[in-house]
Amino acid sequence: MACTIVFLIFAEIAPKTISAAHPEKIALPSSYILNFLGWIGYPIVWVINGVTNRILRVFGFRAEHAAEDHLSQEELRTVVNERAQIETQHQNMMLGILELDKVTVDDIMVPRAEVSGIDIETPVDEIIRQIRSATHTRMPLFRNDIDDIVGVLHLRDAAKFLTEPEVTTEHIVRTANQPYFVPAKTPLPTQLLKFQQQKERIGVVVDEYGDMQGIVTLEDILEEIVGEFTTDLAQINVDVHPQDDGTLLIDGSANLRRLNRWLEWDLPTDGPKTLNGLITEHMEAIPESNVCCRIGDYRIEIVQIMGNRVGTAKVSKTALPDQTGSDP
Repeated sequence: MACTIVFLIFAEIAPKTISAAHPEKIALPSSYILNFLGWIGYPIVWVINGVTNRILRVFGFRAEHAAEDHLSQEELRTVVNERAQIETQHQNMMLGILELDKVTVDDIMVPRAEVSGIDIETPVDEIIRQIRSATHTRMPLFRNDIDDIVGVLHLRDAAKFLTEPEVTTEHIVRTANQPYFVPAKTPLPTQLLKFQQQKERIGVVVDEYGDMQGIVTLEDILEEIVGEFTTDLAQINVDVHPQDDGTLLIDGSANLRRLNRWLEWDLPTDGPKTLNGLITEHMEAIPESNVCCRIGDYRIEIVQIMGNRVGTAKVSKTALPDQTGSDP
């Protein structure tokens, strides 16, 4: 027993602790010793491995399948999470890259209801006014309905005809680029490569029936890796309104992944994409106003119902009994 304790302390724990604290000073001298021992023991190791491999082949196992010693994605994620000599910002970026395979385009797209575009059937003066007041650098052009997108107008190109005395709808459409359509279930790494190959920065997301579901941009994918380009919550999302009591008024259409990233929450994202979808799925019905529920550690109070969806909800992170009901 005493020998085991001494062996663990002086041959296992203490050397590993010292090596972890001073890796460069320990690794180089140790490499000469290990190389010498490896050279001495090579014949014995070769014989033992040969006998072992022959025995394993009798049972149908081939050592070649286990010869490769590479880190799996989960093992690499664990290494990164250890944060050994890695700054927090760099760690988050590396984890963001590792998580891309689990995210598809429809997880991060701007949904159809929030897409702002220009109807080319409106008068030209109204179109020019929309272009001049636009807050985005690229605007989809559609005919009567957002499902019928005819092009994507870059405001840099629009500057060419804004100063002309006579501008026609046909001129605006010719200036726009052809729409680039993206399947909704495309994984983000694949879509990132396609954006690069096609020299595109914005795509129209369509489902398996070809119906328009939303818009995805190159910036949306990059934000999954590097995070938001601004840290001011008021500028990040106008749908999130902090309250004096510490709660947040959140629009029902808010994207769950963005909420988790902005607020460092862990709302479930393996099902519905929006807060409204999460609430209705949890309650299995369209709730009424002033109804509360608890999802995980989050207390959610329905503040406003708009038609058949949750318009606004008050959310706070707190531990409450898991129940659904009306506030007294």
